[in-house]
Amino acid sequence: MKFKRNLLAASVFCALSAISLVASAQTVRVADQGDALSMDPHSLNETLQLSVDGNMYEGLTGRNKDLSLAPALATSWKQTSPNVWRFNLRHGVQFHDGTPFTADDVLFSFARAAADGSDMKSYVSDFKDVRKIDDYTVEVETKAPNPILPSIISTVYMMSKKWCEANNAVKPVDKRKGIENTASFKENGTGPYRLRERQPGVRTVMVRNLNYWGKVEGNAQEVIFTPIGNAATRVAALMSGEVDVMEPVPVQDIARVNASGVAKVLTGPELRTIFLGMDQKRDQLLYSNVKGKNPFKDVRVRKAFYEAIDIEGIKKTVMRGQSRPTALLVGPGINGWTAAQDKRLPFDVEAAKKLMVEAGYPNGFEVSMNCPNDRYVNDSQICQAVAANLSKINVKVDVIAETKGTYFPKILRRDTSFYMLGWTPSTYDAANAMHALMVCPDDKTGAGQFNLGSYCNPKFDELTAKVESETDPAKRQAEITEAFKIFADDVGTLPLHQQYLAWGVKKGVSVVLRGDNMLDFKWIHVAKAD
Repeated sequence: MKFKRNLLAASVFCALSAISLVASAQTVRVADQGDALSMDPHSLNETLQLSVDGNMYEGLTGRNKDLSLAPALATSWKQTSPNVWRFNLRHGVQFHDGTPFTADDVLFSFARAAADGSDMKSYVSDFKDVRKIDDYTVEVETKAPNPILPSIISTVYMMSKKWCEANNAVKPVDKRKGIENTASFKENGTGPYRLRERQPGVRTVMVRNLNYWGKVEGNAQEVIFTPIGNAATRVAALMSGEVDVMEPVPVQDIARVNASGVAKVLTGPELRTIFLGMDQKRDQLLYSNVKGKNPFKDVRVRKAFYEAIDIEGIKKTVMRGQSRPTALLVGPGINGWTAAQDKRLPFDVEAAKKLMVEAGYPNGFEVSMNCPNDRYVNDSQICQAVAANLSKINVKVDVIAETKGTYFPKILRRDTSFYMLGWTPSTYDAANAMHALMVCPDDKTGAGQFNLGSYCNPKFDELTAKVESETDPAKRQAEITEAFKIFADDVGTLPLHQQYLAWGVKKGVSVVLRGDNMLDFKWIHVAKAD
C-alpha cells in the first residue's frame, strides 16, 4: 500500500513538474483530461482537437463569445443564387510562415477536407464546385440550396497550399489507421497562436502570433497545454496553482473548488449530447454471444434497452445533478430542437423485460460495450451504470473502457457492437446532427459519417435532404420535427443527456465559457501580480 501511495505521489509530481517548467504573468497553463490527437485540423472531427487547433488555424467563418456567427478569414458572404454562396476574403492575412493567404488556399483546403483520410468530409459533402473568382473572392456551389452553409464551415480550417505541398501533407491522414504526416505534429495556420513545441500526450506549447490580422483581447503570450488524465491530479494541479485553467472538474469536486478561495468553477449546459449507439447493420454482431443474427436489428430490443436505463438515477448518482436528460440528439440552443419532442420513453424495467421476451430473448444475451474513459464527463462511470441497469433485463454488458487515443480509431472504423458517443452540432442547427449521425452512411459523400451503428431509414434520409435545402423556416421546422419522430419511433440510438461544462479557473484568470466547449486563448486574461 505504501508503494502505491509513493507511486501516486511520484506520478503527481511528474505531471505537475512537466507543466511548471515555464511560468510568467502572461503564461497560461491549461490542463485537460485528454490531448488533442493531432495538429492536422482535418484529421479528426473531435471538439478538443478542433478547440486546440482552432487557436492556430481559422475558417472562413468563426464564432463570437455568444456563439453567433462571425467573420474570420472571410469578411462577408452572400447567396448569389439558391445554390451559390460568394465569400469575400480578408486582405493582408499571412500564414505563420509569412505566406499570404489567398483564394488558392481556400480551394485547396476545401478539397483537402473532402479527401480520403479527412474526418471533415460531412461538412463539405454538399459541395458541387468551389471556384476562384479572383485572389480574394471564392464561390461555393452546392448540389442543392443550402441556407446555412456559412455556419456549416466554421470549423473547416484553412491550410496553406504551398506549405502542405512542400511538406508532403497534401492529404490528411486517417486517424483510424494510425498514420501520420508532417501536419500531424507541425502547423502553419493564420490564427492568433502558433505552435512552439509538440510532445504528444505530454504537452503542447503555443505562443502569440505577433503578425495576427485580428484583435486579441487577452494578454496570454504563451499557452502550455497539458493532458492530465487522472481527475484527482488535475484538481490538485488547479488547487496548488500549477495550472490556471483545467477541465473537466469532477462533479464531486465542484463545491470544494469553489470554497477553496484559490479557484472557481465555471459551469453551464453544454451543447453536446451524449448517447449510445448500436450496430444495426451486421447480420451478426462482432462482440456478442448471439450467433446467426443481430438483436439490435429488432426495434423491440432497442426500445427495451432504452426503457431499462435509469437516466434520472445516472443524473443523481453519476453526474451529481450536472446533466440534463434528453430524448433527442440535439438540445436547447440548437435550431430545430423543440421541448414538445424532448420527452423520453419511461424508465420501466418490467415493460423492457416484456419487449425482450417478445423479441425472443427472455434470458437476455451478452454484448461488449465500448466506452472512453477520458473524453466525456464521467464517461466510463456512465457506461458502468448503464451496464448495471441492463443486467436487470438479463443483458450482460462487458464494458471496455479505454483512452480516447485508441477508442476513437476503433469505433470510427465501426469495429464495435455497442458504443458511447457525444456530439455537438458545430453549425448549431439540427441538420448537422441529422446529416452526420442519423442518415444512412455513404462513404462517397460523407453522409452519416458518424452514424457508427449504421441506422438506416430512407424516409428519414429524404427528409434530411429537404431540411438541408429548405429556405422557408416554418416548412424546415416541420420537416425536422417529422424526421425526429421517425428516428425516435425507430429508436435509432439511445439518447442519454446533455452534460454540463465544469471549467476550473484559478483566481485572477478570466476565460470565456462557450457552450460548445471550445477554449479561445485570445480571450484569456491573466491579472498582473501585485
